[in-house]
Amino acid sequence: MSREIVFDPLLALPVLAVLAALACVVLGFALWRRLAGWWLRGLGALAVLAALANPSLQEEARDPLTDIVLAVVDRTASQGISDRAAQTDAALAELERRIAARANTELRIARVADAPEGSERGTLLMTALSEALAEAPRGRIAGAVLITDGQLHDLDMAPEMPAPVHALLTGREGDWDRRLQVRNAPAFAIIGEPVTLRLRIENQGDVPADAEGMVELFVTIDGGEPQSFSVPVGRDMEVPIRLPHGGMNVIQFEVPAAEGELTDRNNAAVISINGVRDRLRVLLVSGEPHAGERTWRNLLKSDSSVDLVHFTILRPPTKQDGVPVSELSLIAFPTRELFLEKIDEFDLIVFDRYRQRGILPPIYLDNVRRYVEDGGAVLLAAGPEFAGAESLWRSPLAEVLPGMPTARVVERGYTPEVSDLGARHPVTAGLEDFAPRPAAEDGTPGWGRWFRQIDVTAEAGDTVMRGADARPLLVLDRVEAGRVALLASDHAWLWHRGYEGGGPQLELLRRLAHWMMKEPELEEEALRAEAQGQTINITRRSLAEGARSVTVTTPAGEEVAVELTETAPGRFTASYEGPETGLYRLADAEKDAVIALGPAAPREYAETIATGDKLAPVVERQRGGILRLEDGFPGIRDVRAGRVAAGRGWVGLTPREAYLTTDIRIRPLLPAVLFLLLAAALSLGAWLREGR
Repeated sequence: MSREIVFDPLLALPVLAVLAALACVVLGFALWRRLAGWWLRGLGALAVLAALANPSLQEEARDPLTDIVLAVVDRTASQGISDRAAQTDAALAELERRIAARANTELRIARVADAPEGSERGTLLMTALSEALAEAPRGRIAGAVLITDGQLHDLDMAPEMPAPVHALLTGREGDWDRRLQVRNAPAFAIIGEPVTLRLRIENQGDVPADAEGMVELFVTIDGGEPQSFSVPVGRDMEVPIRLPHGGMNVIQFEVPAAEGELTDRNNAAVISINGVRDRLRVLLVSGEPHAGERTWRNLLKSDSSVDLVHFTILRPPTKQDGVPVSELSLIAFPTRELFLEKIDEFDLIVFDRYRQRGILPPIYLDNVRRYVEDGGAVLLAAGPEFAGAESLWRSPLAEVLPGMPTARVVERGYTPEVSDLGARHPVTAGLEDFAPRPAAEDGTPGWGRWFRQIDVTAEAGDTVMRGADARPLLVLDRVEAGRVALLASDHAWLWHRGYEGGGPQLELLRRLAHWMMKEPELEEEALRAEAQGQTINITRRSLAEGARSVTVTTPAGEEVAVELTETAPGRFTASYEGPETGLYRLADAEKDAVIALGPAAPREYAETIATGDKLAPVVERQRGGILRLEDGFPGIRDVRAGRVAAGRGWVGLTPREAYLTTDIRIRPLLPAVLFLLLAAALSLGAWLREGR
């Protein structure tokens, strides 16, 4: 119960002020005249003014409200290092016991969980404190206690607290740790050229003397054999890396765990760099001018990343018309330079309706065969000459060609079709989607006809397209380290010209050229993985039919079998949720791949030493304290608002004495009649006193 006097004036306050001023003037005059009853008159005037002020006694029935203490408990990954989790549990249990023993006090607990795997948010300690504060009345907050290692990543979210804030630190004074940092990691790099990555290995905390100096650094690309380097601690270093292939290259850096360090989770970093080609060098040799020649040239020149060298043989050496060859040639054909000295500089060689006329001696063509076997690519676009005596089949190049001509040339209309195998091959899969009109009822694709095909017998490779009477039209083959393609027609240009609606000529030739230059997206046998958050999207391409599964090896070494579903011919897919960040390995009976989930190095492990330095601005602003739990749980005292709220071995809470009013009663302090009688009695007394 609370009682207090309140006033509800019967007259406006300005009127009461005027009356009080008049009373003072009258009293002053009486005092000046030395009237004996002046003080009685003053008391009478005061009684009248008090009656006009209408004093009342207000009684409130109050229910006291508990003081609220906020406890923010850090449960992030860095709190799982060493014995910090046990320290946290013990501190929280002791805090609950101490608060329960205090009268009229309650404890509200907010827990800071780990950010989702792969997230860069880190420890959001101040965000949790702000949210807990928003859910409690500010007038009841007696203080806040943070149980943490002091490593947080949202200091700018610290709220304005109405009471002291204290931090109880886990960890030990003698802790030390080593971490590996990747200072720069480009998203793209050129295949085969060195890309420089900047790394740093540094020690933190109470570092022992034998932990300084040089350490071993292991570098692994795509899960292969690690390379070892001896590197210094505490200095930035530059590590040159060459990407071995196009597409995503996963690079892992790791230093061995040292004795006594807190954790080895920050001793490794994984980055992904997309390998791209700088320039693709293509040599196009046209045996003679024809309608499809410009199609090849336009295709290759349309790609800004392609450097094209194109020669058309306008006049063979055997032609005798009395005009010197040197006067007819725009430039001398540099056969020796191109086919002997610089042939390995080209990524692709295209023979477009080429025939043997003595321009390229057999030794040059044999060098082209060697170029293919060593990893080069040759595309042969055949015309009628391929079926004759001047065919490249009758040269040393025949050893790597996948099809043998039968000497027959088909000269009639036919519609090219994708074979069953071609429907699974990435070069020709889905070509029907580019048709200018729907397919016919008998399944014939909705594109225009061609009118010439060289009859060949496929002796190797994969026949992905067929022509007249199901004869092989496009045959792809791998020869040792290189690739060869045979297109048994010179009428692809009809699609480009839009004959009978045309067809996907540019798309077909683009895919064909990029498959031959070993672009990862067009590999027919490939296992790829893409990360989306903590989800791994797995894609397996294969020409073989049948069920597929992939074994996923997690960073912890656990193996999980993932069944794949065929979503398109030759394309099997599945999704797998990674349980943690790190390097994952995928493998089946033929292919393997690696992928990294999460950041290069988890933010939670970037700084692992328990310290109150980051929390100091927040705690000092509220005059709180930062104490280590290894020194024991501090005592709890009451302190007044604005006073120092922490000392050696103790922390303070500010009692708020909040309450809830349940009932209010108001009654006059004195009846109005009593005020009137009192004023009259005083006035009469003053008159009698003065009259004596």
